[in-house]
Amino acid sequence: MQVNPLVEELGAYPYNELDEAKRKRQAEGLPIIDFGIGVPREPTPQFIRDALAAALEREEYSSYPLAAGLPELREAIANWVERRYGSRLDPEIEVLPTLGSKEAIYHLAALLLWAGSERDLVAVSTPGYPVAGRSTQMTGGELLELPLDAQSGWLPRIESISPSTWQRLAVIWINSPNNPTGAAAPLAFYEDLAEQCRRHGVVLASDEAYSEIYVGDAKPASVLELSDPTHLLAFNSLSKRSAMAGFRSGSVCGDPMLIAAMKDVRPTLGVTPQNFVQEASIKAWNDDRHVDEMRERYAQKRVMMTEAFTAAGYEHVGGPASFFLWCDANGDDQRAAKRLLEAGVLVAPGRIFGEAGKGYIRVALVQPIDQCEVAAEALAALGQ
Repeated sequence: MQVNPLVEELGAYPYNELDEAKRKRQAEGLPIIDFGIGVPREPTPQFIRDALAAALEREEYSSYPLAAGLPELREAIANWVERRYGSRLDPEIEVLPTLGSKEAIYHLAALLLWAGSERDLVAVSTPGYPVAGRSTQMTGGELLELPLDAQSGWLPRIESISPSTWQRLAVIWINSPNNPTGAAAPLAFYEDLAEQCRRHGVVLASDEAYSEIYVGDAKPASVLELSDPTHLLAFNSLSKRSAMAGFRSGSVCGDPMLIAAMKDVRPTLGVTPQNFVQEASIKAWNDDRHVDEMRERYAQKRVMMTEAFTAAGYEHVGGPASFFLWCDANGDDQRAAKRLLEAGVLVAPGRIFGEAGKGYIRVALVQPIDQCEVAAEALAALGQ
């Protein structure tokens, strides 16, 4: 039996090492507070859980969901986009429900890369979320890594892309607010990049899963605010916005031609959320109050943990959005992660997000406030 050699070449999913570190410490009977994995520990709002239960109760006979999703869900997503960004999408041709955002991000490479195409290159930022890059490699494409650094405001330097490289590009991935740095791209950045992508025939794919976690009134921009959707796709999710990670419910919106192509492929993949999950998702997208409350809790944790990590010697140097702190590890992210783990605090060493992440640690502000308080005490002891 043979397996695609790229599976071995890519190796284990980078986050697996965090799970292993956590399990080892738990097996030793030692306390640990997990700020490593970005899985929200805020409770899913009760009205969303009630909607799921009611929808499941109504579904006496289980059936396969339509690849395009429920019309009511597409309408709810379009309405949220209009409330949030002031842009009106056509829910029939510009909106598609997805099984969270990860699967849609992963599958885009298969839609846009194929053997013999002159466009065999995908640009991703580094340090960054690994899924777009791994799917590109599994599809047989090549990666162009665009380094992020403090000098550029943790934004990729698009001007570094040469004319010949533009001719090979199929997709440029932007993740804003960014995982792991917390930086958010301004609208002017999107406007300029979208114009270049259209001119060169490249798809601009924007992963916006953290769009609703930000500080104060500094709402992150979206490609959906641009007047021309051609060549643009925005991926979002209810996982962070509504603490619905296990529901696996998200969306992709944008270029009608690309949305149509995705609809054509998705019946083969079977990745549309179950109907009862879609029913609960309608309630979630239609309500903004619980999101405001969620954002306020993250803001409290951000202040508390920024102070705590600074006191322990790790200053936050990233942006103000998402629920991540991107902290300077004083040149050695592995040593910093080990020191913190010994104090019972699990964080992600920056190198698991790519070579450009070395020297930093990522702190996921996912624990409830009471656990953050316990962690802050442990960090205070480190700083003494």
